[in-house]
Amino acid sequence: MISLIGNRPALQIGRYQVIDYDTAWLDDALRRAALAAEHEDFPFVEEIRGGIVKYLETKCPLKLLHLDDLFDRMRKMLVKIGCERIAEKLEPLAPPVTVSLVRAAMEAGNGFELAFFETLRIELGDLRAAGAEEIRFTGLKESSLILRGRVKWNKHCESLLSEIEAFLKAWERETPENDRVRQLCVESES
Repeated sequence: MISLIGNRPALQIGRYQVIDYDTAWLDDALRRAALAAEHEDFPFVEEIRGGIVKYLETKCPLKLLHLDDLFDRMRKMLVKIGCERIAEKLEPLAPPVTVSLVRAAMEAGNGFELAFFETLRIELGDLRAAGAEEIRFTGLKESSLILRGRVKWNKHCESLLSEIEAFLKAWERETPENDRVRQLCVESES
């Protein structure tokens, strides 16, 4: 059985599920929608977030909730309280998502770096489209070992690790300015 933080359901973001999340990103999404609707002084962000958290922790019957479904509910809530313009501008925003590169490396297999990078490019695009702006990466070293078919670290693994890091940095630079995607490279302990 999965233990959920604060009795909240897991969130489905693209093909990833986020279980341990805070709710600060809900404030960001509501503030962005209010700003886009030209209501910079919208005073009810904390109250609306509080209602959403209460729903997630006490009323939501689901163990897994799709991010789009959550934002549809938020839009309905905003319309119900007379904030139609803000509801129209509300765009999905995900909590931070952690992506393990190990799975992509295992799917690609030994010696198939191009397939690995293509899989990663598609996954990152899908996550961005689903509302993920903060993406953390784990398993960089492990994925290098898998792709090189090695058990022990060597200069070829180090070279591939540099390529992976460069790919992630290039992807970040390609992100349109208005998406404000932040990537945090987090290396799991080996």
